[in-house]
Amino acid sequence: MQNEKIILGIDPGTTIMGFGIIKVQGKKMTFIQMNELMLKKYSDPFTKLKLIFERTIELIDTYHPDEIAIEAPFYGKNVQSMLKLGRAQGVAMAAGLSRQIPITEYLPKKIKMAITGNGNASKEQVAKMLQSTLGLKTLPKNLDSTDGLAAAVCHFYNEGRVEVGKSYTGWTAYVKKNEDRIK
Repeated sequence: MQNEKIILGIDPGTTIMGFGIIKVQGKKMTFIQMNELMLKKYSDPFTKLKLIFERTIELIDTYHPDEIAIEAPFYGKNVQSMLKLGRAQGVAMAAGLSRQIPITEYLPKKIKMAITGNGNASKEQVAKMLQSTLGLKTLPKNLDSTDGLAAAVCHFYNEGRVEVGKSYTGWTAYVKKNEDRIK
């Protein structure tokens, strides 16, 4: 098992791409960064895809992630929205693949379940749990960056580092019993 690694989490989008980065040392995770790429001001869809690719490459070249976790597009009624989201995800994935970085895709419900224990949790609930778990002082205005961070944390949890089958009386008990995993 690798002792230290960096995980880049991405919430793809053509309006806002959120991302978060954590460092894993043994069984502990440490927050490194989260932010978002704002794409609203660009009307050309190909320019947006180019910027998503370039920003993802920039993140890879700056932070040298060992793995990438990316949120899968959710299936909605609007086919055009799904197509745009799928393209954004594909471009981010292509950036990682061009650098030979393993990528894992997670459904939004799986990410929410990993972070909050509820697959139907709101963006705000996910953000608050991440704030508590990682000791974040403030939360961003847009929660796309916390969604990207949630993908990275979900990936960490799904690597078998969190024991399954334990019962907790609530989130406070969960955080207390797992604080050795959190820095």
